[in-house]
Amino acid sequence: MRNWIIPTLVAAGIFLASCDDTEPDLAEPSPTLAPDSTATSTGANPSPVSVASQRFATGYNRPVFIANAADGSNRLFVVEKSGIIRILKEGQQLATPFLDISAIVRSSSNEQGLLGLAFHPEYEKNGRFFVAYTARSGENAIAEYRTVPPGSDTADPDSGNLLIAVSDPYPNHNGGMLAFGPDGYLYMSMGDGGSAGDPNGNGQNINAMLGKILRIDINGGGDYTIPPGNPFAAHPTARKEIWAYGLRNPWRFSFDRKTGDLWIADVGQGKWEEVDFQAAGAEGGLNYGWNIMEGDHCYQPAAGCAETGLTKPVFEYDHGRGCSITGGYVYRGTAIPSLTGRYLFTDYCSATLWALSRGADGKITSSELGKLPGGVTTFGEDEAGELYFAVDSEGTIYRLIAK
Repeated sequence: MRNWIIPTLVAAGIFLASCDDTEPDLAEPSPTLAPDSTATSTGANPSPVSVASQRFATGYNRPVFIANAADGSNRLFVVEKSGIIRILKEGQQLATPFLDISAIVRSSSNEQGLLGLAFHPEYEKNGRFFVAYTARSGENAIAEYRTVPPGSDTADPDSGNLLIAVSDPYPNHNGGMLAFGPDGYLYMSMGDGGSAGDPNGNGQNINAMLGKILRIDINGGGDYTIPPGNPFAAHPTARKEIWAYGLRNPWRFSFDRKTGDLWIADVGQGKWEEVDFQAAGAEGGLNYGWNIMEGDHCYQPAAGCAETGLTKPVFEYDHGRGCSITGGYVYRGTAIPSLTGRYLFTDYCSATLWALSRGADGKITSSELGKLPGGVTTFGEDEAGELYFAVDSEGTIYRLIAK
């Protein structure tokens, strides 16, 4: 599979792995709304929404994730693909990086690099945090680091403890999302291993960790233990870390901070992008279908595939409307009341901002809220639940505001 390059995005392509080798080159994205301009809902959701994007910070080198430590400091931590984490404190970037592990990170390919960050729920007391990256060896790695003392603006780069390293045959489809669930366990996404079409069959292979969301307990002693509720904890051969499978490249997933529901944005192959869902408290082991299906459509075989036991996406869109989904969060801030309870996400190429609402009956309604600046790699939440997003080629962090 080729790495797509879009002319106006100089450093384009963190996860532009949606098209197989038979697809034509991607078109240049249409012009985006200027910062501070208004985007108004025009979709199926009846409640009007007006939201704007506002530049918040600049000067980053390919930012791929934004996080907060939930420690009362109101700092934002910006992850750069090369292996550096920087701090935004009171709106200003600190000169010294929070962490620099670029010496052990391979970032030469578009989809490689330092990709994810999650702070322990008790970070304010213990200073523990976790990162996902592609190692120099090419493996997908999860490691723990520590900040001493916990409130410091710099972490100890020598405190790294490698927890998981998964052999990956290709440089693309690395997943890389980390998040603690409402159950206190650490969840991690792994792409299917790369190339096109999942040639190694990882998505449906419960003996492999690629093409999965994993769940581990990092408080049980040793590096980690397997939560007893994991679906394959008692299976004789399956990887006991697996929580969900049948995923292609779940670049970003998130938990609703109010309900605990899990939303997964899975990057598609050549035709369909999808959003998957798991209600809070539901058992693990859901099979989201890849590579039997792409979105709600048969992929292998192209017709008449076996759909029994598969969990279908709650939303999909075709490549006439984008090329690579960037998952976000359910809005739980206070600055934009009309967005409350809606799951927001966008597409790297089309820059369309979507909102999904889930009713009490489980029905999903969708709205298109307009356009963001093109090349959005990630969203992020601050401690108050306000939302930010990062634009790859600009090296800019924006925040969403009411307009």
